Amino acid sequence: MKQRLLGFSAALPRDTRDTLFLLAVIAWVMLMQVQHIPWWCSALTTGVLLWRASLALRGKPLPGWPWRVGLLLVTVTATWFTHKTLLGRDAGVTLIVVLLALKTLELRARRDAFVVFFLGFFTLLTHFFYSQSLLTAAGILIALLGLLTAVVNAHMPVGRPPLLQMVGIAARMAALGAPIMFVAFMLFPRLSPLWGMPGDSTESRMGLSGNMRVGQLAELALDDRIALRVRFDGSPPPQRELYFRGPVLTSFDGVDWKPLQSAFPAYMELQADLKVSGDPVRYEVTLEPTMRPWLLMLEATTSAPDLPNYRPFMTPELQWLTRRPITELLRYRAESHTAFRHGPLLPSLALEDQTTLPPGFNPRTLALAQSMRKEFGTGPQSAPALIEATLARLRTGGYSYALDPGVYGRHTADEFWFDRKEGFCEHIASSFVILMRALDIPARIVTGYQGGELNVVDGYWVVRQRDAHAWAEVWLEGRGWVRVDPTGAVAPGRTGSVERLRTPQGAIATALGTIDPTLVQRMRDAWDAVNNGWNQWVLNYTQGRQLDLLRNLGFESPSWTDLAYVLIGVVVAVSLAGVAWTLWERQQHDPWLRTLARVRRRLAATGLTAAEHSTPRELARVASAHFGDNDFTRQLGAWLLRLEALRYAPRSGDTLESLQSELRQIAWPARATR
Repeated sequence: MKQRLLGFSAALPRDTRDTLFLLAVIAWVMLMQVQHIPWWCSALTTGVLLWRASLALRGKPLPGWPWRVGLLLVTVTATWFTHKTLLGRDAGVTLIVVLLALKTLELRARRDAFVVFFLGFFTLLTHFFYSQSLLTAAGILIALLGLLTAVVNAHMPVGRPPLLQMVGIAARMAALGAPIMFVAFMLFPRLSPLWGMPGDSTESRMGLSGNMRVGQLAELALDDRIALRVRFDGSPPPQRELYFRGPVLTSFDGVDWKPLQSAFPAYMELQADLKVSGDPVRYEVTLEPTMRPWLLMLEATTSAPDLPNYRPFMTPELQWLTRRPITELLRYRAESHTAFRHGPLLPSLALEDQTTLPPGFNPRTLALAQSMRKEFGTGPQSAPALIEATLARLRTGGYSYALDPGVYGRHTADEFWFDRKEGFCEHIASSFVILMRALDIPARIVTGYQGGELNVVDGYWVVRQRDAHAWAEVWLEGRGWVRVDPTGAVAPGRTGSVERLRTPQGAIATALGTIDPTLVQRMRDAWDAVNNGWNQWVLNYTQGRQLDLLRNLGFESPSWTDLAYVLIGVVVAVSLAGVAWTLWERQQHDPWLRTLARVRRRLAATGLTAAEHSTPRELARVASAHFGDNDFTRQLGAWLLRLEALRYAPRSGDTLESLQSELRQIAWPARATR
């Protein structure tokens, strides 16, 4: 196959080969944007590129301006109808992708080619609007190498240089530019929020939502994306204690659970009144972008993490929020206590919000609550017994933990307690809280993430979207709010390490699992560790870490202006060093001059000494006069004239590397003869 492709490429004219290579690079650039552009944009650009390739292969003329103008009008109209605007990120990327494809239809001169090159480089940058992952960076690196190869190829209009040679030159250019890129990455000031570009869409990338409908979290069990990574200082808490607190849902309208919408004055709202005990758990969180102002931390955290740009604060419900949505990868340190108490110890009027239920819903659950009150009594003193009786019912009543229990109707709690007897965590938590409120016990739902997996490769705990969880909090007199996870009563393994619902595996993963059950997990851990390293050292290289670098260099109180000064100093020093090296290299280490000096040394070894300033033509004349007219002098003379022509009048086919190879094949005489 390789030989056939090489033969096909060799049979094509130079212009056709170069055009097809450039079209292939552009196709790769556009392929990376397929999931972010409309379907018609992908179809239109694919058709244009195939059309242009067909014209190049058949040697047909390019279409006239009416075709290009017509396609441009179609593009603008379709973009307007799709995005309802011609501005913004999504509409702009759509237009850029189509314009890049349309520009190939007027690819006639080198000037047009350079416009396509630079438009291709600009299109590459748009990929970072949507993703900055390691795979995206790898794909962009491949496209960058392809565009650089096309640029190098365009600067060699004579002859037919091999594409592999152009790839090598482009790779060397990229390697030479890598140190400059590294210095700019380390020292270029990151001025938030100017550094980075948040997306136009306000849709959350996080699985959690600001409200909860029964059945909503079950969809996340199929989502294997990473929500956050955690690295503990020392031994981590048991997995059953890893509760990462998110939105707290109190108001219930019979269908949706929402944050507290109190009918009481603000001065009657419940206060956090957080009391902790025991040794703190110290850890570092790397939170994926969520487009939500939620900081996920272990229950319970008393002090805010150091995030000046986000100014975090804690609500009375122990949820940590930021002043603006989290639109970038965020890393912060936190300190939590798994042993804590919060909320009022005595009954309060504001607790009425935690006992209200909408009328007309779940009549059988209300009847169950009446029978339980008759059996165990009423009042605050009977609350622990009622809670324990409910948990016992979950353990022994034939209830099960299921990913897909079916669609629930109007009376979700009735269906769970009496009909289906199976559900996901939010089915169980919602039904539990409804029953608690029917028993006049203040209760609410807490959403977040529970558990996670330890990556043995890098030591991070990985919490995925499928670890999204819902549990309950009940208020007990003298104890405040107490966490109760009814899912643990139905399926103890859900909050431990024994059994957790798994995402259905694909065909490849299933096949690998049949060969070695741990192979897929090891491969996955290795890939997660690589991605985590990319996140920690590249995406999360913030201004704070830049300033830490300056402190290590001796700056006492560094600022972003110091970063700019250091960067300018490095750029000036490197530029001066590059100029000095270039001048010295041209004078002392010119490859062409080194080759000519090698010829003089070989002639000196045969007994002929020539002046150092001798030109190739003079060396040919002196050698012919010294050795006479023979095969050696004719071969050497022709070679020297070609070397001279390479310097002053290049022609196709000759390169310095090829001439150096021919020089090694010349048979030199052992001694001077006439």
